[in-house]
Amino acid sequence: MAQKIIIEDNLRFLALGDSYTIGESVTADSRWPALLVDSLHHRGINALEPNIIATTGWRTDELKRAIEKAKFKGTFSLVSLLIGVNNFYQGKSVESYAPEFEELLQTAIKLADGRRNHVFVVSIPDYGYTPFGQAKRNEITPGVDAFNKVNKEISEKLGVRYFDITPISRKGLAEPDLVASDGLHPSGKMYAEWVELILKDATLVPESEEEEK
Repeated sequence: MAQKIIIEDNLRFLALGDSYTIGESVTADSRWPALLVDSLHHRGINALEPNIIATTGWRTDELKRAIEKAKFKGTFSLVSLLIGVNNFYQGKSVESYAPEFEELLQTAIKLADGRRNHVFVVSIPDYGYTPFGQAKRNEITPGVDAFNKVNKEISEKLGVRYFDITPISRKGLAEPDLVASDGLHPSGKMYAEWVELILKDATLVPESEEEEK
């Protein structure tokens, strides 16, 4: 298992992804990157507003192009990556996903100035446990599992912390308030559970402390 992620004071956070990162069907302050920053503020960590590069419907190749277009100046003190559901939904193979995901994760590491313990991957939620997807759950769940197997293996190979939020997503039918009003995407309440999971396994470094090298 990769070491805990390190979250420093005066955080500059870059969140890379798709609808699950931009927060389709929830308010901007209910997106999980925004909730993460808010939770850090309550823990005494100063943080800028998260820089989110994500759009509903994006595949790995589309996210790659968006990162290239962004032409970031400098690096970030925390970078997250959650991508792949649209590769699956649009019928792309898991075999084609693997190298594209690995390239994106390598890019994320570079954007964190090479510091792997300042990068983390979030697993793909299982939308088979939503009103939208439940009729095809027998197809969706194995597909999501196959893509998550790949992104987890790549995360471990590159020494990047992996957060498996998929079990939380599978409470969506039993707990309807975990699903947004569109019947497909997570609600702010579910995103808050993701943030809680992430912060349970993070080392917070106030400004007064120096990170051990």
